[in-house]
Amino acid sequence: MTEISDMTGTGSIIASFHLNRYADLGAARYMAFDRPVLRRTKGLLFWRLLGTGRGRSMTLGADARRWALLAVWREEAALDRFLARSPIPARWRREAAESWQVRLAPLASRGRWGGVAPFGPDSVHHRAPAPGSEPPARGVVHGVTPHDDGGSGLGSLGGGAPERRAGPVAVLTRAAIRPRSLVPFYRSVSGVERLLREEDGCLASVGIGEWPLARQATFSLWRDAAAVRDFAYAQGPHRRVVERVHAEGWYSEELFARFAPYASEGTWDGADPLAARAHEGP
Repeated sequence: MTEISDMTGTGSIIASFHLNRYADLGAARYMAFDRPVLRRTKGLLFWRLLGTGRGRSMTLGADARRWALLAVWREEAALDRFLARSPIPARWRREAAESWQVRLAPLASRGRWGGVAPFGPDSVHHRAPAPGSEPPARGVVHGVTPHDDGGSGLGSLGGGAPERRAGPVAVLTRAAIRPRSLVPFYRSVSGVERLLREEDGCLASVGIGEWPLARQATFSLWRDAAAVRDFAYAQGPHRRVVERVHAEGWYSEELFARFAPYASEGTWDGADPLAARAHEGP
């Protein structure tokens, strides 16, 4: 396991992201079979089984051999138990042609996923705030509260200027796209996809989703907070998409979150993208 920094023992919730590639197309069945197991997993507060795209952001092309799990855990020990005892990671070790996973300390989040703030204080109860109430403050680990600058969810990293910190940063953006906005959304993907491929500060990125087309997300790893900031606020395709998202109301729900990745294991497209950062503290 690649140790990026020592974030254990904080007493705060943690998240994990697991990416697995199989040799054949039959792995799609696990999207159904794993759900009852995950529902019974102790200490698992929030989870999503996700398909993946072929590109670095949200694209129309799907990779039917690669699947992901995003999970939020009550404590580090709950994740350890899952990895040691659950049949799901046992199958990953037995059947996956390639596996990669990372442990994540939430730094800041804004928005909802299915009405839930999965990385905020109310994620323990899996509930949305009462009508008319104010959402709870974010900033789970370090008390960082992002400013709303209009993150796009299209590989968007604009959930507020990243806090000053050394070491790598993980970013999750997620959007529920309105049906009337699907065509302009996907027409805009290619420009952001190209920009991500050319961005030196982006260590790795993958498009993920719950439903084909309309429920999409991106998980990405960045060299540091400065690289996130430079990409988010630079002029170009990404900035233009951000402006259109809010001007035209493309999304019915969106979420932006930043994390400190503190331990990774396995390979993603042949290498661990965080291995070179193992000795750079948070």
